[in-house]
Amino acid sequence: MRIDPSVTREILSRTDLAALIGQYVSLHKRGRDLVGLCPFHAEKTPSFHAHPDQGYWKCFGCGKGGDAIRFVMELENLKFPDAARVLAKRAGIEVEPEDPRAARVRNEREAIYEANRIAAAFYHRLLLKDERAQGARDYCERRGLSAATIEAFQLGFAPNEWAALGDELRKAGIEADIALRAGLVKARAEGRGVYDVFRHRVMIPTASTTGEIVAFGGRALGDENPKYLNTGTTPVHTKGRFLYALNVARRGASKAGALIVVEGYLDCIALHQGGFDNAVASLGTSFTAEQAAELRKYAENVFVCFDADAAGQAATAKSIELLRQAGCNARIVSLPAGEDPDTFVRSKGAPAFQERLDAAVPWVEFMLDREISRIAGGFTGAAEIARRAERLVRSLPMEEWDRWRVYVANRLRLAPADLQNSRFYADASRFAPRAPAGAKMTRHLAAAPKRVSFERDVVAAFAEEPLLLEEYAGRIEPEAFSDPAIREILGHLYAGRSNLRTAADVTALVADRTDWVSFLAELQLNERSKHRRFEESAQRREFLDRVAALLDARRRAAETRNELVVLEREIESLQAAGTPIPKEIRERQNQLEDALRETEGKRERKEVNSPDHGA
Repeated sequence: MRIDPSVTREILSRTDLAALIGQYVSLHKRGRDLVGLCPFHAEKTPSFHAHPDQGYWKCFGCGKGGDAIRFVMELENLKFPDAARVLAKRAGIEVEPEDPRAARVRNEREAIYEANRIAAAFYHRLLLKDERAQGARDYCERRGLSAATIEAFQLGFAPNEWAALGDELRKAGIEADIALRAGLVKARAEGRGVYDVFRHRVMIPTASTTGEIVAFGGRALGDENPKYLNTGTTPVHTKGRFLYALNVARRGASKAGALIVVEGYLDCIALHQGGFDNAVASLGTSFTAEQAAELRKYAENVFVCFDADAAGQAATAKSIELLRQAGCNARIVSLPAGEDPDTFVRSKGAPAFQERLDAAVPWVEFMLDREISRIAGGFTGAAEIARRAERLVRSLPMEEWDRWRVYVANRLRLAPADLQNSRFYADASRFAPRAPAGAKMTRHLAAAPKRVSFERDVVAAFAEEPLLLEEYAGRIEPEAFSDPAIREILGHLYAGRSNLRTAADVTALVADRTDWVSFLAELQLNERSKHRRFEESAQRREFLDRVAALLDARRRAAETRNELVVLEREIESLQAAGTPIPKEIRERQNQLEDALRETEGKRERKEVNSPDHGA
């Protein structure tokens, strides 16, 4: 059902936008704005802006924006009425009845939250006071868990009985169907009632970032299998989505600028007790893309600290790619063989663990070390090792090849040049003589010279004099070019520019890409057919300066145009709401329009004299 606009306005007026967004995003003051990393897309440079005084937020990276209700809609994947009701409940505002079907879903979720809350309180009370829980208290003492930690994480005890929790829920008015849906009880055969899922276990509740109990983990006190029993999929919990203690660690992440990811509940709890309040656990499941995306909402930097055994190292390797895809910078914390975060911090202390954090290696180094061990451990010759190592280096981002080629070569006791040159050995055809100018052209080379755009001319100029790459690296960026092939090859030249001195070096750099070899050959043919070939370095510099100025004008015009579009949308939104347009917004609009006209005029004058004009 539709929510009355007056109720919507009251919800928005009583919602602290900064406090709401601050639950999910680490915000920092910048001028009059609050700025942070966008929770809706992966980014390294903050482009998410919140304006609490005006009641709206905007991401200039992905383009999303709106008010507090829109933020909840985007973040929790809710429709407008449901998001409005979430905020209304926070603000203590009554909302008229909703659609019956939606109400049933919402009521079921809230009933499950209530059942979980009662269960957590019941388990916690037993652990603290019940005589049946003495073994559980002894276990907590052996694990070094203090009374303050037990209280902070609401740890509990499930007795070795079939109906202890079921009876408690029934006395609290929780229907058996809700307890079943929550995963707290199971149905007996032939409809003979229900029985408790968790028995004779230390209980560890998991909360969402907004504080509701969504699941439990139970650690066996005896020989019961499995050692850890976890809540399965329920209407409020999906395996692989939540992270244990994130509701607490997100605040620690804001201070530390990073999160620590461990495998187990008790690993996480031990770190918190040791003062590392930015630790989370993956809840006994393989690390998932959803968990990586959830981490990225609160921190860009992530320390991965899984167990030191083979399974833990394999899990680390799998988590790295997911974290990278989510836009996180991952560093790997190494522990001694046989140790996990829990045993290490209890036996060696928090300072020793901090030393391990300080010594954490970039994910690249961890992955390379794993592969280097495999390469070095094989019965292969030096040439084959060099080829395999070079393939490994080239699996990384291009701009990192030179750095990590040296690292891999040193680890394998090879020279970096051995790796770089090894790619030539595998395919002798790459060294075949080039066709003379009068020879028949293949499909890889143009049969006749074609008109070349200034983008192609830029590559030609750099190919003829690669020393210019360093001079123009920050002025002529590949991203500004329209041709994707040129963007790629130019990026490759920039990445390898430290090793490029002559045109022959350029040819060697691209020798393993036949399409690029053909492209450069085509450029050379076209250059020979043109009257304005760059004969001297001064001519190349003059041409590249004009290109740099043209691209700079385009960039500034695009930035001005984008800001103007955002401002005009804001004005339209204000007009639609019947709100007067503030004077400063009108003045800024006029400034942007004037700046755009001036920039466009300059750009037109530059393009009249551009490298392409009259070609």
